[in-house]
Amino acid sequence: MEAARLTVQDLGYGGLSFRELAKAVGIKSASIHYYFPTKGALGEAIMRRYVEHYARYLEGILEGGADRATALRRYTDVFRETLLNGNRLCLAGMLAAERNELPAEVRAEVVAWGEMNERWIARVLALGGAAGAEDLRGRARAIFAAVSGAQMVAHGRHEVAVYDEVVATYRASGLIP
Repeated sequence: MEAARLTVQDLGYGGLSFRELAKAVGIKSASIHYYFPTKGALGEAIMRRYVEHYARYLEGILEGGADRATALRRYTDVFRETLLNGNRLCLAGMLAAERNELPAEVRAEVVAWGEMNERWIARVLALGGAAGAEDLRGRARAIFAAVSGAQMVAHGRHEVAVYDEVVATYRASGLIP
């Protein structure tokens, strides 16, 4: 699963091959097919695992009592760390770029990723005081899009400093507290 995730983050869904994955982990391709009969089933499992992992991570930030600014700094750090890991993109970001080529089950997990992020960001924003639920959801979506976009731009330029600069600008403007 980890090798498949890294492959997709590096090469995209189109670059994921059962044969190449099997070779990379030292097993037969039939062994992968046993657990994942289709590439879509494998993609769905990789993405679901990714969503669950980060949902637990983000929940841990809040359970640890982080304030709004600290929680959002740790959130943006996750995207930065992905860039530092071989200039990779967020798995969902990479897959979202290939949306039209993805099986429905993988697209559904990409949507679940975005929704999970937006819900978590809205919860964090609510720590700063009362605001309407619609306002929080809209701002959360804007922050999620901004951070994802900053990662995409930095990835394209292969410069983490670009990500840092963009996120710092968002913070200075007030988009990200």
